Amino acid sequence: MQTPASIDLASFYANPDRNVAVLDYNTRFITSIFDLVNSDELADFVRLFLDEQREHTPEVADPSTTFNLVTPQVYLATIKAILTDQPDAFAQYQKSEILASIEDLYSYYRTYLRVATMTIKQNDVVASEFMTIDQRFNDLVIRLYRTIEEKLQGHANHVYRQVSAGSSACMLLQQLKWPMPAGYEKLQDIRFIDRLMLRPPMMLHTKSNKRKGTFTATKVNPLTNFKGTEDDYYCYPAMIGESLAYIYFHRDYMASGLALANLFQLADVKQVAGHKPDLVLLFGTPGVASDTDPENGHYFYDQANDIYVGQVPYNDQTTYFGYMKKMCLTLHNLHMIAQKRLPIHGSMMRITFANGQTKTVVFFGDSGAGKSESIEALQQIADDKIVSMETIFDDMGSFTLKGKELYAQGTETGAFVRLDDLSSEVAFNNMDRGIYMNPEQKNARVIIPANTWPRVVAHHHIDMWVYANNYDDAVGVHRFTDQETAKATFIAGKRKALGTTDEVGMSTTFFANPFGPVQEQAATQPIIDAVFDRLFTDSVYVGEIYTHLGNDKSQDKLNESARQLLDELLKL
Repeated sequence: MQTPASIDLASFYANPDRNVAVLDYNTRFITSIFDLVNSDELADFVRLFLDEQREHTPEVADPSTTFNLVTPQVYLATIKAILTDQPDAFAQYQKSEILASIEDLYSYYRTYLRVATMTIKQNDVVASEFMTIDQRFNDLVIRLYRTIEEKLQGHANHVYRQVSAGSSACMLLQQLKWPMPAGYEKLQDIRFIDRLMLRPPMMLHTKSNKRKGTFTATKVNPLTNFKGTEDDYYCYPAMIGESLAYIYFHRDYMASGLALANLFQLADVKQVAGHKPDLVLLFGTPGVASDTDPENGHYFYDQANDIYVGQVPYNDQTTYFGYMKKMCLTLHNLHMIAQKRLPIHGSMMRITFANGQTKTVVFFGDSGAGKSESIEALQQIADDKIVSMETIFDDMGSFTLKGKELYAQGTETGAFVRLDDLSSEVAFNNMDRGIYMNPEQKNARVIIPANTWPRVVAHHHIDMWVYANNYDDAVGVHRFTDQETAKATFIAGKRKALGTTDEVGMSTTFFANPFGPVQEQAATQPIIDAVFDRLFTDSVYVGEIYTHLGNDKSQDKLNESARQLLDELLKL
């Protein structure tokens, strides 16, 4: 089946290949049912819908009596006749068939990720009312649908469902000036996201649900090939840890762009205006001919301006949110290594016990090792010994050695976790805030908020650091007494792959972190050495927890490992 052509009006964009639609309220804001049914935007979308329907209509269907085979003009004329109670509205097509088609059109529109945009202008009331304005459009769409539906069925509905009829999300945008080095002028007209409104739970679908390969360095600044404009690109300004990142993404990657809101702190105007970023990501733009693995992402260090620039190409594979997240973290980790900080691929919990003690534990390991699952196990076995548990970071953090003090910080304010390995209780308890990615497929994911940015970037003492061992059959935890053995285990990054990437079977990754340390092993090694020296000098618990995710996936065994970990924490 050939995908119908996209709609690309000034006020409305819809790409059926990516199921993304963008509405620009500044260009046109529709305020009445009759303006909507007479609009070019609806006419073009009806054309898109009918093109799709023809692929599913039997070849033997009679065009003279089959409503889904009419032209867009006839389709809309019929809708207008129904709205105005014209006596000949049903002269050619049966009410039941028209109603079924209207239901399909309404459902088809809602399969799109529909994002409304408004741009702040000087003294613009939009800034304080953008959510109200968006709600008016949603109310208008659902009112049009219900009016047609009830006229066709001949009675009012008995049950009303208040779905997000018009938009899935709304972005408030504005242009901001920052000290742009020479060569970066292509970015000056692209608008920044100032505020964002989501309508969760959001069920998003992408063409890919697995990440492949690793990101590599490029010899040419990706801005050389950047062709984006203010019409097809947006910028999500993020605080990734303490790194300021300007994430420019193509509108066809809106699913990944919106999901950032549940993962990284949205930087405010004061953090952006007049500030050069530490990191710039261009998502959905081609690399250069000399790049290795052109289908994957690349990074470039602009030494003259001290900016790490990332690039991820436009293709079906990179629609998986892991590409967006991991390239952001790769750039951040490279920045951390340059500052002599150690990137940690892991999760950190701060546990408050009933006896008044507060302890922290850092879980460490590559994708699928069991970091998030270990945290969930702690939450499941929590009893009256535990008052509270706080997630400091879920996937990536850093250790900083300042003099004799070693402390941890996080990067993300949210968590990007597999539904496959979460209990239904955890998944459903967070549904009202979650952004779900391909929930019916293997490696289904949810992005949920976890903590506030000030707490994430605070300096946290480290009481315990454990490697998430998903391949051995032992139960519980094991403390390393020998520094070199411990260091060798962490550096080897051994795990059994679970299908979250293109790896299979047993694998090893330098320091369990293919997002920075792998690319800069020589620069990372002396930082690792210094951190382990400090940990063992201070007698910090360094060990491993047996998660069982790579063999029998036994929840009972993981829970027992978590219980033993808590017992060890209480002894510290």
